[in-house]
Amino acid sequence: MWIGSLEFDVLLGDVHSLKEKRSVVRPIVAELKRRFGVSVAEVDHRDLHRRTMIGVGVVSGDAAHIAEVLDSVERTVAIRPEIELLSVRRRLVSTDDL
Repeated sequence: MWIGSLEFDVLLGDVHSLKEKRSVVRPIVAELKRRFGVSVAEVDHRDLHRRTMIGVGVVSGDAAHIAEVLDSVERTVAIRPEIELLSVRRRLVSTDDL
C-alpha cells in the first residue's frame, strides 16, 4: 500500500478576517475532494486570517497513480488566482517502509 500527501503553505489575497478566510479556503477544499476523491483539510495557521496550510492525503496500491493524482491536485491549487502558493511539501511512503 502507498500513502501520498501534500502540504500547501498558502498566503491568501485580500482577506481581512477569519470569516473571509473561510470563504476562500472552503471552496478549494471542496473542489479538491470532489474532483480528485482525496482527503483534504486545513491543517495549520487556523488562527491567522491571511495564511493557511492545506493538507491532502491519498492511499492506493499503485505509487504511479498517487503521483498522478498529487500532480493534478498541485496544479489545481497553483493556478488559483485568489491565493499565493508559498511552498508545497510532498511525501510518498510505502507501508513496507514503515
